[in-house]
Amino acid sequence: MRLDQRRAEAYLKLAMSRCPTCRSEARPRAQNAAFPFCSARCKAIDLGKWFTEEYRVPGTPLAVDQSSEESRTGDGNPEQPEGEPDGV
Repeated sequence: MRLDQRRAEAYLKLAMSRCPTCRSEARPRAQNAAFPFCSARCKAIDLGKWFTEEYRVPGTPLAVDQSSEESRTGDGNPEQPEGEPDGV
């Protein structure tokens, strides 16, 4: 093996990042559609953790307004004043 080739392989090994899900080596973006993950499976596992709220972005909780909560769970139509037809 030539010295240049060994250097290139050593550089690639150092440049490889680790998959945040399983910690195995993840190929560079040009060779890996799932980057920074090692595979589509690890990418899906990570997405599932966001969906199930295992991962959260830190911050202060927002106060939930009672009227906005009702409008999200209700039929979505605000009360109309008496005497005015819908859509006016």
